[in-house]
Amino acid sequence: MSCGSENSDKGAIKQPNVVFIITDDQRWDALSVAGHPHLKTPNIDKLAKEGVYFKNYFCTTSLCSPSRASILSGLYASKHGVVNNFTEYPKGLPSFPGILQAAGYETAYIGKWHMGEGNDAPRPGFDYFVTHKGQGKYFDTEFNINGAGAKVVKGYYTTVVSKMANDWLKKERSKPFVLMLGHKAPHSFYTPEPKYENAFRQVQVAYPESAFQLEDKPEWIKKRRVTWHGVYGPLFDWREDFPDSSAAGVDDFEAMVHAYWGTILSVDDSVGEIYRTLQEMGELDNTIFVFTSDNGLLNGEHGMVDKRTMHEPSIRIPLIVRYPGLTPTDKPVVVEKQVLTLDIAPTMLELCGAPPLQDVHGQSFKRLVQGDTSNWRKAWFYEYNYEKEFPYTPNVRGVRTDSWKYMHYPPGDGGPDKHMAELYHLAVDPAEDQNLINKPAYAAREEELKKELAQLLQKTGADQAKMPLDEGIKKELPEESIR
Repeated sequence: MSCGSENSDKGAIKQPNVVFIITDDQRWDALSVAGHPHLKTPNIDKLAKEGVYFKNYFCTTSLCSPSRASILSGLYASKHGVVNNFTEYPKGLPSFPGILQAAGYETAYIGKWHMGEGNDAPRPGFDYFVTHKGQGKYFDTEFNINGAGAKVVKGYYTTVVSKMANDWLKKERSKPFVLMLGHKAPHSFYTPEPKYENAFRQVQVAYPESAFQLEDKPEWIKKRRVTWHGVYGPLFDWREDFPDSSAAGVDDFEAMVHAYWGTILSVDDSVGEIYRTLQEMGELDNTIFVFTSDNGLLNGEHGMVDKRTMHEPSIRIPLIVRYPGLTPTDKPVVVEKQVLTLDIAPTMLELCGAPPLQDVHGQSFKRLVQGDTSNWRKAWFYEYNYEKEFPYTPNVRGVRTDSWKYMHYPPGDGGPDKHMAELYHLAVDPAEDQNLINKPAYAAREEELKKELAQLLQKTGADQAKMPLDEGIKKELPEESIR
């Protein structure tokens, strides 16, 4: 099969291809390579064994559309402007696939795009584009294939988009290629493939202890427990009668978690299929194979489900990159430093030898992977804006260092905070069980982190970004069309 990515000059270096697989709402530990005791993902694990596993990879906004726009652009949400799930990727804003397309790559996007809920039309930067409106469905989604109009494609979502991706990869081409494959899984409402429906039937799942230990947490977290995004709420329709704080309610929670894990098993199958296709094409070792997600997910921690907050399960996500041209040896590499969604775009462009994006907030992690830790970030900031459609999380601004995290909740009107802030010493309390915000012994650390946050916000211009008014935590359910 011809890839044609070699220059006409004899002996010229072959440009690498890119295969970029992105899941939706997959937390960092939902992989066996991350130590999950029940969820086994051998195909994804294989990428890590043959490439780079990033143990501390984070999104800077834990919400689908803003995070995806950051991945494409290398910018914080306050800069690229996609601050909610209803905003399109801005026309004219450069992206790494668009830069690669202009540099001679053939580009494709297949699957869940999730920027612009009601738009399934092709987007700039891609020669081939397949997506759908809204969230899509686990079965029989209406896909718009390259602008031909929406038509139902029968079958399980993960299987359908994997076949489309493999078919596209196998076509004859004379250029290097970029394939981005967007899975629906493991986004709610979690529906495993039939063969995996009972994969975890024997595994007991309890509420996390932190769901009941909220004495030192802000009041909004306690109020959230009975909402759409709380453990006592409907659990994305897994619970019919709610709020339910009874002991028996854990059965619904267990069923939800089992289903969440089950959808990931099909994703792992898909990764294996793509891997084998690249092998058969003779392009595996010439392909930058990326596996990641857009944001994490709270599965009961601190009494919450869903994402949006700055707590670790919400912001920490998987990132694995397999590319022999990146790793200095044939041994697996584990990166401990904090890497961000902002770093994807500059890294892909550097590895492909393409022109860099200008004035981005991220940085290429190529040298970091190869052992040069100098000039790597020591801190970064997190931003999330209150949503009227999902009124269960306040505005969030925070800073995370290697060892500490400070987060607070601006009201949006320029006035003083109405919610208690949170301060965690992650080096000794990675689960964020003990909020240190009101302890005098840590007052100096709090002030230091506040100053760090202010400097980071000012440096990127995020301190001037408009913030919505926090209208409080509400109990009503979101409209069905946007769930």
